Amino acid sequence: MNNSFKIIETELLSDDYYTLNKVTYELLNANGVWETTSRESYDKGNGATILLYNTNTQNIILTKQLRIPTYLNGNKNGMLIEACAGGVENNEDPKDSIIRETEEETGYKIKNVQKIFDSYMSPGSVTEILYFFIAEYNSDMKISEGGGLLDEQENIEVLELNFHEAYEMISTGKIKDAKTIMFLQYAKINIF
Repeated sequence: MNNSFKIIETELLSDDYYTLNKVTYELLNANGVWETTSRESYDKGNGATILLYNTNTQNIILTKQLRIPTYLNGNKNGMLIEACAGGVENNEDPKDSIIRETEEETGYKIKNVQKIFDSYMSPGSVTEILYFFIAEYNSDMKISEGGGLLDEQENIEVLELNFHEAYEMISTGKIKDAKTIMFLQYAKINIF
């Protein structure tokens, strides 16, 4: 238990697609005075993401899809190039989740995945922990076109890119997704 803050009240603001709560709490400041404040906390569950890589071809697999929040904040067409990712469902092991998501989104059936780290991606407002995995792939693992699930209204384009060209897309602004930038930097140091 943390003795420097106390949650006073949690108010449900929305429970539509995910859960949005307003949390009121008391925080013991540096002067030893208790201050009352509140913050909104968005709970969408935890997620898993993966970078598929092929050291023989020097290629990686990424995805491209519409991300409305990016459009609302200046991304002119709303499309985002990013690593394959998805939610961890119903107490599912993150490793099992990313194997399932990889097949649904990219069409690659993988078995050997390696967890490299996990991270809070937006800790000021979102509860999600994102589990990062890597896996080698080859053309023999491609069992479908991928693209996501129709019943989830996913319209995902699968991209096979040269790693070095993809890495340059960070500096040109073509890749702006945080998890993908983290993966590319990890791969530059550890894989390619």
